[in-house]
Amino acid sequence: MEKREQKRTPLWEALCAYRGEGIIPFHVPGHKQGRGNPELREKLGATTLGIDLTCMEGLDNILNPLDVIKEAQDLAAEAFGAEHAYFLVNGTTCGIQAMIMAVCAPGDKLIVPRNAHRSAISGLILSGVQPVYLQPEVDQRFGIAHGITPQDVERALREHPDAKGVFVINPTYYGVAPDLEGIVEVAHARNVPVLVDEAHGAHLCFHPDLPPSAMEAGADLSAASTHKLTGSLTQSSLLLQQGKLVNPQRVKAVLNLTQTTSPSYILLASLDFARKQMALAGTRLLAGLLRKARWVRRQLSRLPGIELLDEKHIEGRPGCRYLDPTKITINVQQLGLSGQEVESILRHKYRIQVELSDLYNIILLLSIGDSWEMVQYLVDCFQDLVKTWGKGGSIRKFTRALPPLPAALVSPRAAFYGETRAVSLDEAEGAISAEMIMAYPPGIPLICPGERFSREIIDYIRILKAEGLVLQGTEDPHLERVKVLTQNLVLVQQHRAIGQEAGL
Repeated sequence: MEKREQKRTPLWEALCAYRGEGIIPFHVPGHKQGRGNPELREKLGATTLGIDLTCMEGLDNILNPLDVIKEAQDLAAEAFGAEHAYFLVNGTTCGIQAMIMAVCAPGDKLIVPRNAHRSAISGLILSGVQPVYLQPEVDQRFGIAHGITPQDVERALREHPDAKGVFVINPTYYGVAPDLEGIVEVAHARNVPVLVDEAHGAHLCFHPDLPPSAMEAGADLSAASTHKLTGSLTQSSLLLQQGKLVNPQRVKAVLNLTQTTSPSYILLASLDFARKQMALAGTRLLAGLLRKARWVRRQLSRLPGIELLDEKHIEGRPGCRYLDPTKITINVQQLGLSGQEVESILRHKYRIQVELSDLYNIILLLSIGDSWEMVQYLVDCFQDLVKTWGKGGSIRKFTRALPPLPAALVSPRAAFYGETRAVSLDEAEGAISAEMIMAYPPGIPLICPGERFSREIIDYIRILKAEGLVLQGTEDPHLERVKVLTQNLVLVQQHRAIGQEAGL
């Protein structure tokens, strides 16, 4: 495909052609290009409502794309260095679940880092896949988990030769990327496909100073959130595929199970425009972004009481091969403030919203949409915050490392669908969770269905709640009570596991 083809936007052209024909719409959606909801048309614009259409002649069908959607996806595959690309309007969550289901059948094993996003755990529940969890490298100074190593994967595949795939995060929410090339080499030596959660890496392949993308590293599948760090609209993403270890027809069949049959053509068109922008100008745009990110890092690193996650922190650390400089992780413990307190100050005092706050850190996410004026204002505000608010918070009242990972005793699917009872959080110690509990963002579960509550996990949840972090995943929105398995189911599951090990 010639580069000049990347100038096209097939979906947008088809939508404009439909509108230009003056067709009278006796079809969904019910607002009929805004006629049925004038206020919405006034707020969002006639163009937006005019292209909120559905699958029909000239606009193709996402379930079986043969025309403009197929052409747009082929252009995306070319731009992102894949053999096949699939447009997603259910977010990267849909792509992650599709990757798991395309490679594994119910009961199959999948090697998964324990700091995987909740969407991966949801995929395990939906598919009935048995996870083989890998303990990622944990940085106790920043209180965050990093990546897994080729050695981790080699050992897991040796112990579980029947594993059907390896799931990898590239990069983590905090911008740290593993040795993905090495992981792919180890997995492919055993003909095992590599599935990559690239929610925070859609931009990687467009500049050589960024960590290698999943496709560049030779992975088989990756789900990339183009809306996070390139220019498409929220909820639009890509699923990318290459190689012979995964059948693209199988991928499409799974997507047709999970993806909506009524896709938003507004979201689809935004994917078309984002692909065009990155294919034609991505390297230049990212070069400008990297200059801004490095300048911000230099300025902030000079401030007392804060520490930036930088190259020196990951050098030689297992699971940490690269760092994406556009994700600026700032440890604020020495200010005497929690990450949540700093987020609140920035929002209400300076009108700045950060990407994430946790107990110890905040993340500033820079993208191609940031101007020099914006980043200068950011630095000015942070300088004032450090001077004005330092040593005024509550985090200094305690120091606590991340709790050990809980023991996994029951499969996520069995725990989710099992017989349960609700108990208070303090009463849950020793019980098997039937729910996920996580701070969102980043959406990495502190405990997953099938894992045992420890006192350390319960105490850590209490600390996060006290610091005002948003916790999700439980039916109780206030997380005073949690669902745990009845003892009978736990005993049955353990008995089956013992029997399998004994060959019974």
